[in-house]
Amino acid sequence: MEKINKIFSNILRLLAVAAAVVAVVFMVTSHDSAQVLNLTFTAKYSYTPAFKFFVIGEAIAGGYTIVATVLLASSISAALAIAQVGKKGSSHAGWLPVCGQVPHFCDQVTVALLAGFAAAVIYFVILLSSLYAVL
Repeated sequence: MEKINKIFSNILRLLAVAAAVVAVVFMVTSHDSAQVLNLTFTAKYSYTPAFKFFVIGEAIAGGYTIVATVLLASSISAALAIAQVGKKGSSHAGWLPVCGQVPHFCDQVTVALLAGFAAAVIYFVILLSSLYAVL
């Protein structure tokens, strides 16, 4: 039984690392540009501090379970907040949505956020599994 638990835990850890790597790769490679009124508008993950935090959080989280769970949850929350503003805009702040102009960028960010969320869920299952083994 203990051998099965170790195998299960190791498989979950590998899945979590894979999901985190996918999230980092998709976010880092996300970029797009559009022309609006003869001005070129470029969107990159590095232009937004929340997306930079997401990449750093996902990269660091590959190694530590409890820290990873908290770090992933906070970085995903920050990135989701900015992604929501990018998709819907904010009428109160006067920010227009940008996903209509740079859809490729928004699609890449969506995949990165989904992979990051999968990594967070997997790390949470690992955390619960570890707690169950200790108790």
